[in-house]
Amino acid sequence: MQKTEYVSTGYNGLDTILDGLRIGDNVVFKVDRIEDYRYFIGPFVDQALVDGKRICYMRFGAHDPIVDISPRIQVYEFDPSAGFESFATQVHRVIKTEGKRVFYVFDSLSDLLSAWATDQMVGNFFRVTCPYLFGLDTVAYFGLLRRHHSSNTVEKIRDTTQVLIDIFHIAGHIHILPLKVWQRSSTTMYLAHRKQGDQFIPLINSYETSQLHKELYSSGLDNSLRQLDHWHILFLEAEKLLDEIGTELEQTQMIRHICRHIVGDDEKLLSLAIKHFNLPELINIKNRMIGTGFIGGKALGMLLAHSILAQDRDCQNYIQLEPHDSFHVATNVYYSYIVHNNLWPLYMQQKEPGSYFIKAGELRREILIGVFPEEIREGFMKMLDYFGQYPIIIRSSSLLEDGFGNAFAGKYDSYFCVNQGSPEERLEKLEQAVRKIFASTMSEEALTYRLQRGLDKHYEQMALLIQRVSGSYYGPYYFPQLAGVGISYNTFVWDPSMNPQAGMLRLVFGLGTRAVDRSSDDYPRVVALDAPHKKQHKDAEDTRQFSQHDVDVLNIRDNSCETLSFNSLAQKDIEIAWHHYAVLDHEIMERQERRGRPKQNYWLLTLDHILEQKNFNTGLQCILKTLEKEYNYPVDIEFTVNFGDKTLPYLNIVQCRPLQTKGALTQVTMPRLANNQGVLFRTEGHFMGGNISQSFKWLVWVDAAEYTKLSLQEKYATARLIGQLNKKLADRSDSPAILLGPGRWGSTTPSMGVPISFAEINNFSVIGEIAFSRGNLMPELSFGSHFFQDLVEADIFYVALFPDSEGCFIDNTWISEQANELEIVLSRNSDLGDTVKVIRIQDRKLTLIADIISQQLICFSTAPKIC
Repeated sequence: MQKTEYVSTGYNGLDTILDGLRIGDNVVFKVDRIEDYRYFIGPFVDQALVDGKRICYMRFGAHDPIVDISPRIQVYEFDPSAGFESFATQVHRVIKTEGKRVFYVFDSLSDLLSAWATDQMVGNFFRVTCPYLFGLDTVAYFGLLRRHHSSNTVEKIRDTTQVLIDIFHIAGHIHILPLKVWQRSSTTMYLAHRKQGDQFIPLINSYETSQLHKELYSSGLDNSLRQLDHWHILFLEAEKLLDEIGTELEQTQMIRHICRHIVGDDEKLLSLAIKHFNLPELINIKNRMIGTGFIGGKALGMLLAHSILAQDRDCQNYIQLEPHDSFHVATNVYYSYIVHNNLWPLYMQQKEPGSYFIKAGELRREILIGVFPEEIREGFMKMLDYFGQYPIIIRSSSLLEDGFGNAFAGKYDSYFCVNQGSPEERLEKLEQAVRKIFASTMSEEALTYRLQRGLDKHYEQMALLIQRVSGSYYGPYYFPQLAGVGISYNTFVWDPSMNPQAGMLRLVFGLGTRAVDRSSDDYPRVVALDAPHKKQHKDAEDTRQFSQHDVDVLNIRDNSCETLSFNSLAQKDIEIAWHHYAVLDHEIMERQERRGRPKQNYWLLTLDHILEQKNFNTGLQCILKTLEKEYNYPVDIEFTVNFGDKTLPYLNIVQCRPLQTKGALTQVTMPRLANNQGVLFRTEGHFMGGNISQSFKWLVWVDAAEYTKLSLQEKYATARLIGQLNKKLADRSDSPAILLGPGRWGSTTPSMGVPISFAEINNFSVIGEIAFSRGNLMPELSFGSHFFQDLVEADIFYVALFPDSEGCFIDNTWISEQANELEIVLSRNSDLGDTVKVIRIQDRKLTLIADIISQQLICFSTAPKIC
């Protein structure tokens, strides 16, 4: 039997009461003032040093040091203002480095409140730190100020610690009351004790005990009511300030204070929030929050857009703004979920060198099967009671998301909840969606994005934005009439007369999923707001091909998301004026009739009628330019549109973020060429990313004709091969490379293009999609999609080439004449050498120049001859 190892508190009398401390004990002192905590630290430290123990002082409080600093004591200093995760991670690393059988003294935990606002995270910090210390056979002292913490937090600490001692002053005497002493007991251990000399005398008669508790209650030392932390007190003070009509300076200071607690420390976004949010708006945000902490970038952008536009009367002359009634699941819920499910050790392991991707998969699987703390579930239920059975969407809103320079577009998940069934069923669907979004923080794509953006060392915090889906019921379906993406600076102008400053739209009928994601065989309507009627294609046949054919809707009866063809939806008995969105395709109808098929309307979804409405186009442009002006930066919005009984359409802004553009204002000079000599390819229009003038060292070419011959398995193998080349040869700084291939990069349908992930092409400087009509491999000009966001954020230029169209040229002969260095680069043989060609640019430079104003693009391999 292993012998128990006793540790002294430094007070013989206290050792007697507690039967000594044990290796592994975490000891928490609940005190009225820091001096009382210090009173018990000195003897403990002195005795430990006498016993030859290593002492570490964990310093982070605003109070004076509670340990007498000496060379024999190791002091570690931490800054809790960096946030919970940063602080907890640093403490974790110190404890890991120090190893076993070290004694610790922590500053008062209550000092963390000023940095974190809510003591929910104080409880979480203790829950992740205490077991870690216990496992390393340490002894650690913690202080906790009375009346600073909620009863819930105190209970978390009590449940986790091994020893909890209440210290208080009554009638000039120090009293102690052990509240928890793990695996020890005696007949007097849990009685109140009065200090007399070096001893602590238990109060063993009823008179003294009754008198003591009377004093405790009358002095307010023992308040059984739930204490409010800094977070709740802050908003109570804000409401009081509003009720009493505080001065403008007082309100401004309160706005600034609250914004720092819910927005974060991004100075650009913080300044926008302070400028545009008023006190009632901030209080309303708090009232619609589940948990505490930051609301995240996506929620902030949406709220800012609504606040900015509510103050702008000009736009409201053209479009009515649909109010939002969103809820916010704040960042601390994410951390609480991790802690509650005992995943913090794995969470720390994932951050260690060499474990970034390896441990992420394990953590992701564990997140998907976790359970929520009861208080969070109660918040979810109240929110669902509010929404009733209206469909909702649960959207990621991480702290780094939708900021200046980091959109994280499509990196984290969002989920529709059709929200049908019993309350219990609806809660389960909601919780499962939240789990999936939390787990998406550990997806390979998200982690790769962070790594490449230099954000892998940043502490990403996931919040959620939960919104009522904008739309209406149409029989068994629910959807908005229109949805789309709007961009205030159009770097995809396909006509010289267009003004990039006018902005553009990517517009669809139904849910907006088809506007932000690349569909395998569908095309949203792309609208230049200064020329809304101009299309990228020319004739009716092109219109049939390059238009939206399918519609995403919510099926209320089946409680699911569903995709229907537009024409099948138009045949159903629902009240929609189809001619507002589409035109009858008489040619197809006549063709069907000649084939003996039943006569029915066949619609071509063009949105032409909508775009003829001046209010619609002018209103969207007004909104985009208003937001751009306030952001002092081009913006990207997601929106829905519904047409009610009134003249003006209803528009709901569901997302707003800064847009990254690549060299939109860069000045370039286009060379004049003679007979395309030395030209590899050129085109008029069909490129995105602004102006560019850059030379390259590599060209990777996927041959369209050979690609169409491949089996399905070989097409996926082609994607993986490109991914290897992406890592081996492409580097946008030292080894710039161009990637050209047939159809759509990143398509989920291999017959439409190479089915590759963005992480497998993200090192290329230029991505080109080439039309190959014989294989039905057609590019999609995906401006505004998540794919586009990936391209511009990674500083990748995009071009679509249509060899059969006038104004486009590709020198296939030059490409066929070049040596293929695929196997040299890979250092192995490849069966795909006929499909994938790697061309090293050696003596002759390969230069790409594009001018957004003239819509001219040219890539040439020799010095051009001047005409």
